[in-house]
Amino acid sequence: MLDWYWPWAFLLLPLPVIARRYLPVAATETTSLRVPFYRQVVKLESHRGKREWLTPLLASLIWLGLVVACARPVWLGTPREIPTGGRDLMLAIDLSDSMRIEDMLHEGSLTTRMETIKRVATEFIERRRGDRLGLILFGQRSYLLAPLTFDRHSVAVQLREALPGFAGSSTAIGDAIGQAIVQLRDRPTESRVLILMTDGSNTFGSEPLEASTIASEAGVRIHTIGVGAQSLMQVDVEGFEKEIDPSRDLDENTLQQIADLTGGRYFRARDPSEMVSIYATVDELEPTPEPRMVTPQVSLYHWPLALALLMATGLLFRDRYR
Repeated sequence: MLDWYWPWAFLLLPLPVIARRYLPVAATETTSLRVPFYRQVVKLESHRGKREWLTPLLASLIWLGLVVACARPVWLGTPREIPTGGRDLMLAIDLSDSMRIEDMLHEGSLTTRMETIKRVATEFIERRRGDRLGLILFGQRSYLLAPLTFDRHSVAVQLREALPGFAGSSTAIGDAIGQAIVQLRDRPTESRVLILMTDGSNTFGSEPLEASTIASEAGVRIHTIGVGAQSLMQVDVEGFEKEIDPSRDLDENTLQQIADLTGGRYFRARDPSEMVSIYATVDELEPTPEPRMVTPQVSLYHWPLALALLMATGLLFRDRYR
């Protein structure tokens, strides 16, 4: 659509008419002259008078072009969303062998912990528009798979391709926190967030609480999620069904202390629905920024200005030629 920066400029349109009506006419000296070929001069002036309407018309169009250019016409395009800067958010996900345990009930069938994390976390990643996301996978070692990036699709692909046991059979929670600190410490203070998911306890590497103290000093907020069902029916070697606790290795106390030390929260995910609810809560705790609406603008003032200058040039050459 067409819009104007300074529409009040159109108030200048009647200015030449007002000036012609109310300003005094400039005084001119007149002299008499006897011309022997008077009839020929009168005939020439009569022929010229038939075309004198062109000069006022061109002058009016020139003035109109200048006023339109002064009003600054612009063409407004379709409004677009421009995301603003959000959180710098790292995901640290446990890839130890225990992630293969099938204790997460989804739509009537049991799935592995890793498959549930992939499905729910991928949906969470896709919602985080405007955030810089990164991915750390840890087991016996901690690996940075995706540094902080706005490319959410790339982070989601890296997560979907992860396999339990890829990083070793142990669990190095402290090393994963240390890796996240390295990635987040140079980012803006209020946006440093780590979401750590594990189904066990720290069995390798640095001490998690020491790493959490360093994270607190660096301004990194850590939300921890303990994964695994509370109970599971299992058939023993004698054919008897008994109830077991598949999450007996989960160190909830340490995960709670990690969250408390860094100003985050600890969550317990016993099934897929709880995991979905947890990520929804994280969305509330760490909201994404509202996108800004930007309307593309194309300035058009140079077109009426160029036409006015072109007509003024033509009028000037016409008078000189005459």
